[in-house]
Amino acid sequence: MSEPTADNVHETVVTALATLTRFTSKLEWDDLPDEVRGRAAQVFCDDLAALIVAADEPELKAMRELLSKSSGAGEATVFDGTKPQRRFDRYSAALANGTAADWAELDGGYRAVVCHAALYCIPALLAEAEATGKTVRDLLLALVAGYETVARIAHAFSFPGLTLHPHGGLATVGAAAAVAKLRGVDAETASRAIATAATLCLPGPFNHAVTGALIRNVWPGLCAQNGIRAVDWAPLGIVGSPRSLTQVFADIMGGTTAPAEIDRDLGSRWLILGGYHKMHACCQYAHSTVEAVLDALRGEEVSADRIESIVVATHWKGRKLDNAQPQTSLAAKFSIQHIAAATLLHGHAGASAFAAETLSDPTMATLRDLVRIEAYPQEMEWPNDRPSSVSITVAGGQMLHGTCLSAPGGEDQPFSPEQLEAKMLGNAGAFYPASRSVLIPILRLEPTMLERSWADAVRTMVA
Repeated sequence: MSEPTADNVHETVVTALATLTRFTSKLEWDDLPDEVRGRAAQVFCDDLAALIVAADEPELKAMRELLSKSSGAGEATVFDGTKPQRRFDRYSAALANGTAADWAELDGGYRAVVCHAALYCIPALLAEAEATGKTVRDLLLALVAGYETVARIAHAFSFPGLTLHPHGGLATVGAAAAVAKLRGVDAETASRAIATAATLCLPGPFNHAVTGALIRNVWPGLCAQNGIRAVDWAPLGIVGSPRSLTQVFADIMGGTTAPAEIDRDLGSRWLILGGYHKMHACCQYAHSTVEAVLDALRGEEVSADRIESIVVATHWKGRKLDNAQPQTSLAAKFSIQHIAAATLLHGHAGASAFAAETLSDPTMATLRDLVRIEAYPQEMEWPNDRPSSVSITVAGGQMLHGTCLSAPGGEDQPFSPEQLEAKMLGNAGAFYPASRSVLIPILRLEPTMLERSWADAVRTMVA
């Protein structure tokens, strides 16, 4: 059999995307299995709460102040906890909320490929749904359509070695797909908007997260804004090429293509069910290291001045998180050294373990320098493809060992509904005490909440 030509690959992707958008454009709430509806509600509430909890970050506060000077008339809420509540035009709100959405590193992700599919949809949906009076049901259905689209495209274009960060490379596609569904455009218009969105992506280096370059946190916000614009422009004929997806992600960026992933098993294989949630406020690649440190400690406290060495043997993606002295909170969340040291010192890897003061704390600095990163003895298959083992040497010859093959939170070890509710309400409730009266009915899929406009639900939540 002859090898497929470039033209064949381009046309196969075009055809597959058309099939996908025909499916998503006709998708109705009643078409979704109960499990998918419940997951959509969980994913939405979890990511919204993760967005809200970053409200007090100083760089975010400064950015919102700057945006307030140029924003048009208020259409959509900026979830920053202010009184009176701040509102921007939908594009500025999408930018502000999208930048906050990944700041705390508590948003969920899609495990099978490098992709935070919900993050790439929700900031644009929040702004668009509030500005246009769409219902909560409309919003959740659009999230499912956007999630399916961007996760499938992430499967179709893969990049070796963690070179391209998906927050810039894929988020515009997710935003466009979700907003296209929310607006109810036809399949052809949705395809044009998604293809156009690929040309509006940001070629962000993955290593920016490890080095702590804070522009990385802004990528989802800029992409949310660009994704809405792509849907705006599609009916006007201001579009890319039908081949834009492959021209951008394969021809220019060098991604490996698997076009069949775009429309494979539509309606029977729901990718949103493969997502994960996070309790640790750091890169998911390091969650197994957090769990391994906790396993080694087994609830005991070890004085930092007695620790002689910390060896972390982890998977290849985890070994990319190598930064012994991070200079920003983002870098700390992507530093195996900081993550291991913080878990050892504080007994957890929550938000406070990565606060600004931990970067210059002398005890933390000393512990980070004691961490050595090694390869896990073998490459393992999913769900144990992100393992970690930790060996801690304590003065006097004591050795502490801990191992985690797969961190909790994924479909193989899901958190309980009670655990997720506690996380969401803790994150959102810190800024909006009334959020419980909105989040819990959404999680329970209560019909009166599903029929309520998102704008009305927001007014209740931020009151």
